[in-house]
Amino acid sequence: MPESRKIVINTGPLISLIAALGNLDVLKRLYSRVIVPFEVCREIQTDNSTRFGAAEFASASWLEKRTVSTDLAPFLRNALDTGEASVIQIAMDEHIPLVAIDETFGRRMARLHGLRITGSLGILIKAKREGFSVDISDAIRNMRNKGIWISPDLEAQIIKESGKH
Repeated sequence: MPESRKIVINTGPLISLIAALGNLDVLKRLYSRVIVPFEVCREIQTDNSTRFGAAEFASASWLEKRTVSTDLAPFLRNALDTGEASVIQIAMDEHIPLVAIDETFGRRMARLHGLRITGSLGILIKAKREGFSVDISDAIRNMRNKGIWISPDLEAQIIKESGKH
């Protein structure tokens, strides 16, 4: 049963979780509402030249996929790509304290707006801690096999945090 938590999620974590696990089911188990801005939906479904993850994203009908563009504050529109900006804007507008963003600058901007941040690796650690069957090393290997870059130092930190030494 998902805890009553909401999250607004960006493209990077969605694609990374699909690469790591083959689907997005972990989000359904961890969060009561997973909000995907229109701009993120567009990035995955139409702006994605490889189409990687598009089928898995489409089949996750339980995601709250927004169907209208997000009205972005000028500062966010000018500082970030539209996916990250829309994640932060929706979280602020709807008083949702948690966002999932992997990119460093987007995470920094979310913090400056008073939001809590997680990312694909943080979601995997949370899933493992809450009993979801996930091997962090395998997940990271799967992500790398799909071209997702993770530094060796970050990998070591994540493996340590996940309880696997």
